Amino acid sequence: MKRPGPLLTLLAGLLVGVFMLALNATTGTKSAASSSADTTKQSPSPTRTTPSPSPPPSPSRTPIPDAGYAGRTDDDSAAVALTLRDGRAVAYFCDGHAKESWLKGPVNDDGTMRLTAKDGSVLNGALKEGKLVRGRVEIDGGSYAFTADRTKKPSGLYRATTTVRGAEVDGGWIVLPDGRQVGVLTRDGRPSAAPEIDPETGAVTVDGQQLTARPATP
Repeated sequence: MKRPGPLLTLLAGLLVGVFMLALNATTGTKSAASSSADTTKQSPSPTRTTPSPSPPPSPSRTPIPDAGYAGRTDDDSAAVALTLRDGRAVAYFCDGHAKESWLKGPVNDDGTMRLTAKDGSVLNGALKEGKLVRGRVEIDGGSYAFTADRTKKPSGLYRATTTVRGAEVDGGWIVLPDGRQVGVLTRDGRPSAAPEIDPETGAVTVDGQQLTARPATP
């Protein structure tokens, strides 16, 4: 029997070499893929941050104008005057004979107000475009709707408080836009119709003594 010759030995060597090259190529591909995966895990792509929108600016508040208002009740039985200053109000309800009340309180940003008095009276009103105050006064069990228009001097609300001939005197006057006056003068707690004042100066004579009624403010 003949022995394998040098040709078979050479072929065997070639086969072993091809096998080793194929094995190295496969191993290299897996290593490269693994390395790429590791790199991807270790270096994540940066996350884009979307800036949050800025909040809309707050609407500017229109301040309540400082002004005076005066008018009659809807039934024409009494008068109402108000003075607004720095977000507060003082009001006077007066029938020109005996019924009266001084009320005060804050004015809300929207022009609404609830004014109260020591005697339990209440005024609920609302400022309409700075031109007038529309509201209602609850006093002595009665309810009086009113409209008070914006005033120009000398119209407005006036008050004088002093002592005359030993009596405590407290007077309130409403000078309406048409020039008419409505007021009550209280002497030691006894009310009566008030004498007219000079609206230009506020001068008024009470029991022979001259007083000065001044604009009422909150």
